[in-house]
Amino acid sequence: MFTEKHIRKIPEYMIKLIKQKDSVVKQDGNVRFYKYFTKYNKELCEVTVAVRNYRKRWLCKQVIVHGIHADKCYLQDIIRVMSYYKVGWYREGISRTPKWQDYDWGWQYDKYFNMTQPEVINKEYILTLPEYKYSAIDKYQYCDTLKYLRLYEKYPQAELLVKIGLCGLATSKQILQKCAKDKSFCKWIYKNQEELKKHGFYVSSIIRAYNKNKSIKEIYDYDRFNLEFSREGNFTRLKQMLKNNEKETFLKYILKQNTNGYSYNDYLNACEYLGLDMNEEKNRYPKDFKKWHDIRIDQYHTQKAIEDEKTRKELYNKFKKVANKYLSLQRSLKDDFVVIIAKSPADLINEGRILNHCVGRMNYDQKFAREETLIFFVRNKDDINTPFVTLEYSLENHKILQCYGYKDSKPEEQVLEFVNKTWLPYANRKLKKLVA
Repeated sequence: MFTEKHIRKIPEYMIKLIKQKDSVVKQDGNVRFYKYFTKYNKELCEVTVAVRNYRKRWLCKQVIVHGIHADKCYLQDIIRVMSYYKVGWYREGISRTPKWQDYDWGWQYDKYFNMTQPEVINKEYILTLPEYKYSAIDKYQYCDTLKYLRLYEKYPQAELLVKIGLCGLATSKQILQKCAKDKSFCKWIYKNQEELKKHGFYVSSIIRAYNKNKSIKEIYDYDRFNLEFSREGNFTRLKQMLKNNEKETFLKYILKQNTNGYSYNDYLNACEYLGLDMNEEKNRYPKDFKKWHDIRIDQYHTQKAIEDEKTRKELYNKFKKVANKYLSLQRSLKDDFVVIIAKSPADLINEGRILNHCVGRMNYDQKFAREETLIFFVRNKDDINTPFVTLEYSLENHKILQCYGYKDSKPEEQVLEFVNKTWLPYANRKLKKLVA
């Protein structure tokens, strides 16, 4: 294991490479991070470098060193605040007195300072080391390089997963253990690689699909609904309706009808609003769900519009006030997507009409006006006026309840990653300021 005496200064050639990479980044005074690999005391180490501009100076310093076989990292002048990192620059003369993030080299648990975002400068260096020559690290698409290499040392099968484009599974210990013990499972993974690339299946669903010799999507859809159904607050009325272990029958029905629990929940609410007996088989499990879903929703919408003409004006006013209140949760920064809050029930109707889902035809407008949930529209930044993906956000739990595209389809992984990893933390931070 490396120690303090093994730490060396950043090589001049590496500083030049970092500066070259950093030259294309907008230099606005904020701290940027980069990584490079080297060896200290015969151990592969990942060095994290902090970079910033101060007046006319370009500053560069190493702040974290991770050893591949160490559970602690060596660091200086950096602290973690929630999910952010602050770097001290007292040694570089930026501040007159040290701040609490300015301190000498010391040890800290690896997991707290395992940055995954910084760009790696010299990943190809790893392939020059005999023990990692066949690791396929050059094809590994993610930034948690050390995590992958640590697993690769124990499970060389990770190389196969990376080479066939399944980098996301290459760091799953469950998948790697199964590959190590069962050659047939490796062949099955290889055979189903295209389907595994297209969808973000649960690891447990993948393994169960193999063990049961069933479609991965069938098992995954079952598991996903099971998870959604078990969450507190989801499908309250539907749970009351499904008695005597009927959940299995219901699940098979919605999978066969190629729909989901949320669409059925909307259908159930519409039927009960219209006074239909849901104990009758034709109402409970219509043979053509899509057809009868649309009929009942339209009937509901027509009847509700007649009954609520006076209430509609009040609803629009309440809706507008709520939208203005949470306007700061919108996001239109330099991402591939923008997020826009619905401004009126008419926006919901238009969104639902174009995307062919229920956001404009059920009680989402009422829930919005009561500040139970908010509805946001995810749009491509180059075409912000065209409906693309709709999401429902819980103000109580600060979570995304639904996120669907055209005809309740699951959005692409790129959209889901933006919504869950970029917009959701951003919205929660903004919401925290609003209620403070």
